[in-house]
Amino acid sequence: MLAVGVEVLVTYTRIPVRELYHVRSGGIAAGAGRTLAFVGFPVGLAAAAILAIVADRAGRRATAFAAAAGAALAVAIVWPGALDESGLDTPPARALAALGVALTLGLTIVAAARGGLGPLGREPGDRVRLAGAAALVVVALPWLAADLGLALDRVPVLGWIFQTDVLARQPGRPGLHPAVHDGHHHGMDGVLLALSALLLSRAVPHLRHRRLRACLGVYLAFLLVYGTANAVQDAWLEQVVKRGWSTTELPMMLVPSARPAWIVIVVLTSAVVAAGSRLPASAPSAARLSSADCVPPRGRRSSSHL
Repeated sequence: MLAVGVEVLVTYTRIPVRELYHVRSGGIAAGAGRTLAFVGFPVGLAAAAILAIVADRAGRRATAFAAAAGAALAVAIVWPGALDESGLDTPPARALAALGVALTLGLTIVAAARGGLGPLGREPGDRVRLAGAAALVVVALPWLAADLGLALDRVPVLGWIFQTDVLARQPGRPGLHPAVHDGHHHGMDGVLLALSALLLSRAVPHLRHRRLRACLGVYLAFLLVYGTANAVQDAWLEQVVKRGWSTTELPMMLVPSARPAWIVIVVLTSAVVAAGSRLPASAPSAARLSSADCVPPRGRRSSSHL
């Protein structure tokens, strides 16, 4: 995510505003603002998961409180209007989420200095994770180039697979537009969230608190499905619809809603949680969990100090 953040800063600083998407100003100030917005989303959603792991590793009440505060700031990005693509510079909610990311970074450094961040060996499901990550990276290649203000049309092989700088028509929008506009794409955000979920899921079995393991597992399953859904939607529009292969656009899924697409996201999240519960345990503490473990029993307080 750091590399993408640097790309965003450089690209939104040097490229004219007219060539970018939903940006009202240019220059270094605009580049910094757009980078701050990127830190708020998608980094903020990934930071909330990292904070759960850090709090569990630290085992200290003060760290747990700080992590809870950081998570509350990081997920401020879900505030209504914060994900509106019509104003991508720096909405206040994204700035709050960026503060949560900064706190996450600080707590992670402290936790690593005190005792490390856990084992780095193989985990059940790593082959599936690796295959999924590879597929996501391939899909993201046009967006990685766009973050640099570049195109893939003249790149051998990739220029045949992807269309990027080609002027194309989009149903419902008059005129011709580049298939992949310069600058950042929500599809890239989706890829980063899905990759984060795949990576962080390796730590879930090693968390000491059962309820935290269950809740984090559900949250990461959601990030995986939500991120992948947004990547697929953006890629379908740019590489299928704009080629004229189909006139059917997939619905936008960036903002939560009661629409059918979000029902599908919820169902698929449940399916991922169920699939994850069938993986063999990689540690004695990693008993099989269900999403029900994430809900405290009625009439009882959780014994976890988190």
